[in-house]
Amino acid sequence: MPLDQLTDEEIDSEGKEMSFLDHLEELRWHIIRSAAAILVFTITAFIFIDDIFEYVLLGPAKTDFWTYRQMCKLADLTGYADLCVKTLTFKLQALGLSDQFTMSLTSSFFVGLSFTFPYAFWELWRFVKPGLRPVERRAARGAVFYVSLLFGLGVLFGYYIVSPLAINFLVNYTLSSKIENNIDITSYISVIVTLALGCGLIFQMPIVAFVLSKVGVLTPAFMREYRKHAWIVILVVAGIITPSPDIYSQVLVALPLALLYEVSIVVSGRVQRMREEDRKELMNS
Repeated sequence: MPLDQLTDEEIDSEGKEMSFLDHLEELRWHIIRSAAAILVFTITAFIFIDDIFEYVLLGPAKTDFWTYRQMCKLADLTGYADLCVKTLTFKLQALGLSDQFTMSLTSSFFVGLSFTFPYAFWELWRFVKPGLRPVERRAARGAVFYVSLLFGLGVLFGYYIVSPLAINFLVNYTLSSKIENNIDITSYISVIVTLALGCGLIFQMPIVAFVLSKVGVLTPAFMREYRKHAWIVILVVAGIITPSPDIYSQVLVALPLALLYEVSIVVSGRVQRMREEDRKELMNS
């Protein structure tokens, strides 16, 4: 690309050569700043841990949770009464002496990590960006925004959709009426955190498709050819993360995943078109 078409930032980054130790030093400071941000948000979450526990983490354990109310409305519309959650037959307990304090620290960390994720990724992007070519930078423009947006949507989806469906099925599933569900608080929090953060990572599917398409590993033709296979995998994944045999719950989880797959095909197609245009420019130059 001609020098007069580059921005000052691109010129500076292209003209700046760094040694391996310089790169390590720069990476170290990016990691330190990210860790400091996580620490600040973790401490803030710990200060308000009582409210976080009561209204956020313990939300899916209450029948008046937003998701359960919507399920009851859906039950009225469809006539499928089993959708409405009226009881959650379990009690939370702490088995270890320090379990409640440990859970306060652990929960604060995961809350801090969730809120700090956009900033941490921005720090990572600042480290990676100077090593990209101008064409690659333009193609990846808005990466921090889209990664953060997809992560946030995934966490909300895991918290409001997947977690309540899983908890409702697991706590109401009984082998015998003589067995009481006294669930360890560690187990309960682990389910909430795993499903919420797991969905946040699953929602990065279009970003993964972009990266794999950029390096030539993935093509839109390949994704279209194996679309039916992907849908089967999505249904299996939906069945795993929502163990309820209720078809409505599985479809509710599978639909966003299928939509993400279709978006990934579009993203891969866009990357392929850009690669072809770059190839033509090189041939004509």
